[in-house]
Amino acid sequence: MSARRGPARVPLARFAATADLADAIARWQSWLADERRASAHTLAAYGLDLADFLDFIAEHRGAQPSLAELGVLSAADFRAWLARRAAEPLMRSSTARALSALRGFFRFLDRRGLARNAALAAVKTPKLPKSVPKPLSAEDADAALDAVEAARAPWIGKRDAAILTLLYGCGLRLSEALGLTRRDAPLEPGALAVTGKGNKTRQVPVLPQVADAVADYVAACPWRLAPDEPLFRGARGGPLHPRLVQQRMQQLRAALGLPETATPHALRHSFATHLLAGGGDLRAIQELLGHASLTTTQRYTAIDAERLIAVYDQAHPRAKG
Repeated sequence: MSARRGPARVPLARFAATADLADAIARWQSWLADERRASAHTLAAYGLDLADFLDFIAEHRGAQPSLAELGVLSAADFRAWLARRAAEPLMRSSTARALSALRGFFRFLDRRGLARNAALAAVKTPKLPKSVPKPLSAEDADAALDAVEAARAPWIGKRDAAILTLLYGCGLRLSEALGLTRRDAPLEPGALAVTGKGNKTRQVPVLPQVADAVADYVAACPWRLAPDEPLFRGARGGPLHPRLVQQRMQQLRAALGLPETATPHALRHSFATHLLAGGGDLRAIQELLGHASLTTTQRYTAIDAERLIAVYDQAHPRAKG
């Protein structure tokens, strides 16, 4: 296997660090790239976050950081860095990511016996506002699926219809739909094995409407679809880029007067919300979506107190009495 390449890593010259710390940083970045298979974007972002912290420590403590210096930092030192970031025009999500990258670096140092600092565990991650997913109404979802086939090339219209139907009919993420190969294509009703986040595989049911939409696309596609190659293709035959699907939804929003929240991912939200509204079991929906936590599923389905009370009234023995 060839070595991983790319412009991902922040040059060591960016870091305020002694030689021993610079060497540890290089080892950490190699581990992220080669073992964790971190993307170029992730490597660059983590490098910038660590560089920002080390620059602050160099100024805050008046000396270039070393491995020994990192081992004696106090919780007050870490909080001072967070306070400085809070005073700058930075989003809290950016600071939360930076702190996560820092925790990951310190864990790396600890596990390799390079440095240990228990003070970082006492530092809390900045609270982030919880965004509530906004699903489409059943009428808007149907309208989008009905209108999407209107494209300059009929096969492209069928392709887009198949993708959006997979998102809404199976609850797939866009990346999961675009990650399907021709061999995976659900051409018949039944079950589809989907590999999602964390490389976890789940089974989702395939409705006849979903199978029909995918079969129509496969029959119309002018490109040869080899079994292990991407199912969904761009106009020139290459793998379809997610941005093109997002642009198609943007066109549908304008044409149908849909809200700005009508995105490809909103169709996945809609799948979950409409299942729950139709009496679906929350645990089953969690499995279909591939969520590790039921809390995430609750946010997806926009559960409110009225819905929970209705479930209680129907299911709890004391309520039935």
